[in-house]
Order: sequence, then C-alpha cells, then structure tokens
Amino acid sequence: MHIVVVGTGYVGLVTGACFAEMGLTVTCVDIDAAKVAALREGIIPIHEPGLETLVKTNVAEGRLTFTTSLAEAMASSVIYFIAVGTPSGEDGSADLRHVLNVAREIGRNLTSYAVIVDKSTVPVGTADQVRAAIRAELDARGEQIDFDVVSNPEFLKEGAAVADFMKPDRIIVGADSERAAETMRRIYAPFNRNRLRTLFMGVRDAEMTKYAANAMLATKISFINEIAALCDCLDVDVENVRRGIGSDQRIGFQFIYPGCGYGGSCFPKDVKALIHTARNCDFTPRLLDAVEQRNREQRRVLFDKITARFGADLSGLSFGLWGLAFKPGTDDMREAPSKVLIEALLAAGARVRAYDPVAMEVARRELPAAALADGRLVLADNQYAALAGVDAMVLVTEWKPFRFPDFAAMKTAMKQPLIFDGRNQYDPRMVSDEGFEYVGIGRRG
Repeated sequence: MHIVVVGTGYVGLVTGACFAEMGLTVTCVDIDAAKVAALREGIIPIHEPGLETLVKTNVAEGRLTFTTSLAEAMASSVIYFIAVGTPSGEDGSADLRHVLNVAREIGRNLTSYAVIVDKSTVPVGTADQVRAAIRAELDARGEQIDFDVVSNPEFLKEGAAVADFMKPDRIIVGADSERAAETMRRIYAPFNRNRLRTLFMGVRDAEMTKYAANAMLATKISFINEIAALCDCLDVDVENVRRGIGSDQRIGFQFIYPGCGYGGSCFPKDVKALIHTARNCDFTPRLLDAVEQRNREQRRVLFDKITARFGADLSGLSFGLWGLAFKPGTDDMREAPSKVLIEALLAAGARVRAYDPVAMEVARRELPAAALADGRLVLADNQYAALAGVDAMVLVTEWKPFRFPDFAAMKTAMKQPLIFDGRNQYDPRMVSDEGFEYVGIGRRG
C-alpha cells in the first residue's frame, strides 16, 4: 500500500519514516526544495533519537521517497496524511492556512476516491473545513468524486517520538464512514498485533481528544508548579509533597515534577487554541485560563529567584545556563523557558554563558543576535566552559549529562558556588555538602 504524507516537519517525518519501517510505501511531500534534497541524502533537520536511521534505511530500501510535487505523489496513492504546521495566531487560534492550502491542492488533483487524514493538530471543525475546501475545488473542475476526511491526531513525545509511534498507547481515528474506517484499520494493522490499540470515534470527537489530552497534561504541570510556589511561601519541601501525592494511583507521578515551566510546540499552542475555541462558543474556560497564566508566570520563576538573591540590577554579574531546549531529547527551543530567562537576564544587565548537548545550532538562530555578536551572550563548548567566571549556575533543562556533575570542577570554574535548580534535579543537602548554595523550585534543604 502506498501513502502520501504532506509536510516533513516533526510529525510528518516521523509518521512517514515509521510507516515505511512497517513495510508501507511512503512519499513525503514538502514545498521546501532544499529540505527535500537534504532528506534524500539522509540529512535530518531535527534531533530525534532513532529517526535518522529509519529515514536512511527506508530510503535505501526504496520504501521512503521525498518530493516537492503533491500532484506527482497523488498519482499512485489514495491515502493522504496532512501533517503541516498549525502555529498560533495572534489571538491564540490555530492557523489553518497550510492545512487548507494542502486540501485545496488535493482537490485540484484528485481523480478517484481517497481518504484525507488530518494528522496535524487542528481544532474541532477542521475536518469540515478541509472537506469544504476539497469540494470547492472539485466543483470548480466540474468533478463529482467521493472522498472521506479522517482525524488521526498524533500523540508523540519529542525525544521519544519513534518509540511512541511504533508502540503507541492508543491510536485515535475519527471517521464518519465505514469505508474510511476500514482503510485506517488496514494501514494500522501492524500496530495492533499484540493488542487492539485503535479507538474509533467521530471526527469531531477525535479532534477534541487531542486538545483535551494536551490540556490535561499541561494542567498537571501547572498544578504542581502552583503547589511548589505555595511550598516556597510555607517552608515546605515540594519533593516530599510530590512523592506523597504521586503514590496515589489516581494521581500518579507523571507530569507532577515542578520546574521552570513547559514549552515546546504542543502544550503552549494547544492550550491557547482550546481557550480560543471555548471563547468562540461563548464559554469561559476558567481552568484553562489559569493553566496558561500559571505557565506564563512559571517561565519567569528562575529570573525572579535570581533577582531575589542579587537584586534587580544584575550589571556586572554573569550566569552559566545548562540546557536550552525546552526538554531533554530534542533540539526544539520553541517556547523554551531558557529563552525567557536569557532575555530577562540580558535586559537586567547580566552576561550569560550557555550550553546544551544538542540545541546549539538552533540556539544560534533563536537567541538574541545582538547579544551573541557583542559577547553579552556566549554559547560555550561544553557544560563546564559555560561556568567560567560565572556568579551562579542555572539548570534549565534536565539533560542526563547534567545529573551527576563534577562539583569540584564547577567550584573551580565559578566565581561563587551557587546553583539555581530550575528542574529540582539535585538533592539540596547533597549540593550543600559539596559547598554550594542551593535554590530550587519549592525545595527546602
């Protein structure tokens, strides 16, 4: 069976490569000619463990190809996955321009029955818009061709996306016709051999499920961050609280780790989009508003702790940051707390040295160019070089190489032994025993 995946971003490339690994013939389409040429050579534009091997292997085996021509790819397929970006608009809504542009191009080139699958994260009602866009193009051509639009949202964690796709917890398929549902059963059959993972529902139900899932996880993060802030006020150690409530199976330990806020391409965007959808229904999303507000404040928590320790004017001070990506396992810096912190530190007069195991190239594009040019912001060669002459180390992203650092080497490099732990990675008493002052998120030594 041959499928087409439109978009070679994070979702599209993982989807295409994993389907190819399962034996399907996949054509990935992207309008960026340079990107397509690089992918044909096995050059992967994102950091995702295991993805490069999958792409290279399946290109070599002929199961995975890349092209800039959707019309060409459509000649041999009846299943088209739309996996293009849906960035946030200024009002928080999901920008569907790219999704609808793909739908129109499908309508201009469709010659026989097809299943069009919304893989991008899209708000409730998007399938109706995709259907209308395709139908309008068919009407303009004077063609009466049957097609179905399906919602098949992704549930991939950056840093573990390949594993998530190959061994999913669940596969959500929103289909309004049995013909489309049967097509989706066939392509996902290899993923259901051990147990039935596919849940079928209505299209609008599937669209809502994706947003509800991300909003729930974001809510857990914001909840524990609010509890951590309260612990700071009450001289309580949030780590004990976390272990106490996480042992309740109804709550669990996942996503209740206090820190300096969530980022990335999903949670911030999807919470905003769900809030926008709610307001369009004349519904006030009080809980979602609170989740977003808490995260906005949380991404400044490290800066607030730094200024509480040093004062508002940070002129003459230097800080070493460990971690720039929004989470370990990826080079993604979209909505990363590190960006908020760096901008605030520079604005307060500080100098910054920063290091990340995989996100350095992305950082050169994402961080303030003027500060990089004049030396106020330095991207260091390694984690210890980031601490040369600094007044404090700030842990922003909890990469594994940062878990057991050489405290003696740190103390030698730094002006003063002070750690701001933005992920509560270190035991305060152990750090204190090493001769460091420790500031965490809701932690008590």
